[in-house]
Amino acid sequence: MAMDISFVVNGKRVNIYGNPTARLLDALRDYCGLTGVKEGCGEGECGACSVLVDGKLVNSCIYPIAKVEGKEVLTIEGFRGTEKYEVLKESFEAAGAVQCGFCSPGMLMAAESLLRENPKPDEVQVREAISGNLCRCTGYNTIVEAVLDASIRGEGLW
Repeated sequence: MAMDISFVVNGKRVNIYGNPTARLLDALRDYCGLTGVKEGCGEGECGACSVLVDGKLVNSCIYPIAKVEGKEVLTIEGFRGTEKYEVLKESFEAAGAVQCGFCSPGMLMAAESLLRENPKPDEVQVREAISGNLCRCTGYNTIVEAVLDASIRGEGLW
């Protein structure tokens, strides 16, 4: 049974009439044209589809669209261009934490989620925060280094 679902994506109100059990990932990519949200595993294991819903990190590939009714969704496209994004991007580049880029949107969203909750994380906390995101190219040491660096560079932002 289809229903009207209304939510905010990257600051813009979106209204979708559809199956409430449809995946948020599909709505973001197909309806909203937000292709920075990637499908990797489709099972909530890799983090390529990570977005923030009301500030909390979720895997959009297993998140039913009905759960975003009345909520705010932030994707990499909405995060891009913010001062916090620029700090994270610079830190990722400086640490060599990006290669193919497939995992980068999800990693950046996981880092944003962590830094929102804990602006001064330690290495263990960073590793835990990104543990739901897979990277097959760079590995995790440079990503951890980048997030720790961003917490210093962006002091006061989060």
